[in-house]
Amino acid sequence: MESDLLLRDFRPRPEAVVQCTAIDRPRFEVVDAHNHLGELMPGLSFSGSWPRRPISQLLDVMDEAGVRAVIDLDGQWGDKLKREIDRYQMPHPDRFAVFAGLDYSQFSQAGFGEKLYRNLREAAAAGARGLKVWKPLGLSVRDPAGNLIAPDDARLADLWEAAGELKLPVLIHIADPVAFFRPLDATNERWEEMHAHPEWCFNTPGFPSFEQLIDQFAGLVCRHPHTQFIGAHVGCYAENLAWVSGLLDRCPNFHIDISARLGELGRAPYSARALFERHAGRILFGVDSPPNVRVYRLYYRFLETQDENFAYWIGDRPPQGRWMIHGLGLPDEVLRKVYSENARRLIRFG
Repeated sequence: MESDLLLRDFRPRPEAVVQCTAIDRPRFEVVDAHNHLGELMPGLSFSGSWPRRPISQLLDVMDEAGVRAVIDLDGQWGDKLKREIDRYQMPHPDRFAVFAGLDYSQFSQAGFGEKLYRNLREAAAAGARGLKVWKPLGLSVRDPAGNLIAPDDARLADLWEAAGELKLPVLIHIADPVAFFRPLDATNERWEEMHAHPEWCFNTPGFPSFEQLIDQFAGLVCRHPHTQFIGAHVGCYAENLAWVSGLLDRCPNFHIDISARLGELGRAPYSARALFERHAGRILFGVDSPPNVRVYRLYYRFLETQDENFAYWIGDRPPQGRWMIHGLGLPDEVLRKVYSENARRLIRFG
């Protein structure tokens, strides 16, 4: 009998006898509104091997999984944006939509707000279908004086207003999971994940608190009612669904995607289902994981069934916290909107 066991070697097998429902295909057509298909820079990519594989193979995976279209958030700007559009959106306009990004190197330059504003107009003219904002905004990007730039910084107001005028939705990731901002001690529920990725620990001098960032984010959304914002990862605050629901109530221009947050949604299934039912018209499907049939099917199981106590991950060990999830069993009228209708209302195809 083992008397000592390292946490990294602990792999408990649940003995609860529960239903296991296989969902091979979604009940309705799917638009994956949060994915990555490009290379951000040499050696850095969240898209697996897809930038180097034939698009025909990607389409085969999508067809097998029942995914009609994918939003590619890796467009970036300039020539990179053009290459991404030429690879995916131009030859398959009904299957892919490419979002532009921000050039974070410009934040340290005088007049960065005006430069980013012009870049967005150029991206729209080149065919971008939206704008992706990464988490460095608020966390690490600084102005020419060395000050952190908050998400609601007034110098970015013209950028957000231009997105609304151009009808480009802004899919925005602010902050990170709350645990990343807490002390890395025995009380942190994502201790293993943060030890595997110490660069994700923001409980150190120089970073704002999670509460500061999320308040700034809410201020941004409220100040630009004519711009459609999509809060990535359940509105950037999946641990507090009441807060997310409150911002959705206050701001008709606010939407959320569910990407990479099955672990959070599935451990609070009653609150999650209430959120989906109350705000069915403003929740988008997305996985934020290289297109993979098994991953898509896991999301379908979570959304469509009432299965209990199952893993939210694919693989040997949990990537985030050590808990299981429960399915929501959403009704058809909610599934239709979440799977594709909401994305198609916000994002142009063709």
